[in-house]
Amino acid sequence: MRIGELARRAGVSTRALRYYEQQGLITARRSANGYREYGEADLRLVSEIRSLLAVGFTLDDARPFVACLRAGHDSGGSCPDSVAVYQRKLAEIDDEIRTLLTRRAEVAAQLTTVCPGCVLRKAGES
Repeated sequence: MRIGELARRAGVSTRALRYYEQQGLITARRSANGYREYGEADLRLVSEIRSLLAVGFTLDDARPFVACLRAGHDSGGSCPDSVAVYQRKLAEIDDEIRTLLTRRAEVAAQLTTVCPGCVLRKAGES
């Protein structure tokens, strides 16, 4: 399939696909007339990349997942390097949560100081 079809089927722009190619995440074959040609495996790679980006992974984080799929595994997350990225990402998220909870407590303390009768609401409450 050509770049436009892959972009449409994967829900990304052709520019994104060219960037993924530039970054070495996907590889286009060239037809006789120079057009980029992709296969179904490339669609799977782009879908994996997009799903990882959607939950906060970077393109560098996606590399082991892509390599795992290229190695023939059914899931990009089933290889040891991918598991290590998952674990590192979870640790980063846990650190961010701790930072946010600390910041929330500080803001709540400041509010209580300036407004002793104010009711502190939890996230999601109106």
